[in-house]
This record gives sequence, C-alpha cells and structure tokens, in this order.
Amino acid sequence: MAAGFAVPLAVLALWAVRLQATGTTVPPYVARVALPDGSATIGLPPVLGPADASRPLVVIDAGHGGHDPGAGGPGGEREKILTLALARSLRDALLADGRVRVALTRDSDRFLVLEERAGIARRLGADLFVSIHADAAENDEAGGATIYTLSDRGSDAVADQVAARENKVDTVNGVRLGDQSDTVTSILVDLSQREMRGRSQALSDLILREGQGALQFHANPQRQAAFIVLKSLDVPSVLLEAGYISNEDDARAMRDPQWRATFARHLARAIEIALARQETR
Repeated sequence: MAAGFAVPLAVLALWAVRLQATGTTVPPYVARVALPDGSATIGLPPVLGPADASRPLVVIDAGHGGHDPGAGGPGGEREKILTLALARSLRDALLADGRVRVALTRDSDRFLVLEERAGIARRLGADLFVSIHADAAENDEAGGATIYTLSDRGSDAVADQVAARENKVDTVNGVRLGDQSDTVTSILVDLSQREMRGRSQALSDLILREGQGALQFHANPQRQAAFIVLKSLDVPSVLLEAGYISNEDDARAMRDPQWRATFARHLARAIEIALARQETR
C-alpha cells in the first residue's frame, strides 16, 4: 500500500471501531480506493533532438523532486528547483549543438525513486547518464563543483556521507544473466563494471578539463561514492554536484540563468567529446 494512503485509511478504520464501541451507528457507505500493485513501471520520457536513432542518447537526471526537496540554501533555495533548471540548461545546450539526442528523467517537480532514474537510462538504451545535484555542507565556506563516479566504497569520508544522504539487473550489455552460470555471471558483471567505471572516469576527467577557467571546482573535484543512480552496468554515469547550495556565492550563481548557460555549455562540450571517443572505440 502506498504510504500516502496508509495513514488516512488507518485513521478511518480507528474512527469506525470507536463509533461501534460507543454504540454509534457507522454511516452506511464504504470508500473504495484503487491502489497500485507496485508491478507497473513508470512511463519513459520523450527523446528530443535529431530524429536519427543512431545518434548518441544522453539522459539527464535532475536530482530530487516532488515531496523530496533536497538540500536548502541560505536564501530559501531548494535543491530540487535548481537541479531542474540546471538539467534544462544542459538539455538546451546539447540540443543547440544538434549532435546528440537528449531525455530528462523529469521535466517537472515530480518524485522518482533512485532506481527509476538510472532505470530510465537503461530502458532508453542511453549512451551516457548525468545526474545533477547541488551539494550542501555545514561549513558555508565549502564551494565549487564536484564530480562523482561509482565506487564500491567512497574515496573519502565526505564522499561516503554524500552518497548516504542521496541515496538485480537482468542483462549486462545485452547478455541475459539468468541464462548463465554463477561463475560466468560474476565474470560478466565484473568486466562490465570495470568498463563502465573506466568510461565514467574518462567523462569526469573531460568535465574537469573543459570547465577549467570557466567554472569553479571544489578543492577535491573528483570523488568516488556508491550512489545508487550510478550503479548501471551498461551506461557510463556521473553525478555532478554543480556547487554548494549552502554557499551563498554558489547558490546565487546557480540561480543565475547566464551562469547556468555557461555551466551547460562547458558540460555539453565534455559530453560530446566523451561520446565521440566512445564511437571510435
């Protein structure tokens, strides 16, 4: 049962029991509510850009959304609002170049569970997955962008904390794991993880390179953490903390459409280079 219905229905049930216990007649009507059984998958977002299906596809994930606002800033900023604005800016920059196709995991203020976000990229057959967030720290002097790639264990304590705060596939690279022995499955998963981590790290390197001189990066700009949204075995993935929403200067920058356009332009350049390299492999 969906959590949103559980409390109201429980209250109604308790109310009915109390009325019966006092001899009061319970009103002769029953409210029936159809609840989802949990087996249905969410619909896929539209794919924008060139009609040529052979063009690379980038799935952009705006972190948080709906009843999950994410972190808050000193000026009342909400992470879910800023991440959606940043995701749309990146979408527009990629579409303007006309080289790739683009899809957003969400283009409105709606909630998605973590598995659904990466799942959208896998179901669409994406070539890259980029999840955009805005970091937060008790120290309001912490600032700059940080690029995360997947690791079984974080690169440091801060990375572990961020992953903890933010957070069985059937096939790997088109091979059905259910048809393989445990030994073969383990080998396939390990090989795919190594390849995806290598490609993800290459994208992280390009983002840092293309953004140097134009974007501010954290003193330790490249980290590894066990983010659920990065655990795809088929799609190179990065999680980009565009800045610290807890830092007044960073929060002000992320609110600025001109800054977001600059951010998106350099990030799009890194993505396009990464995709071009993948095509030549």
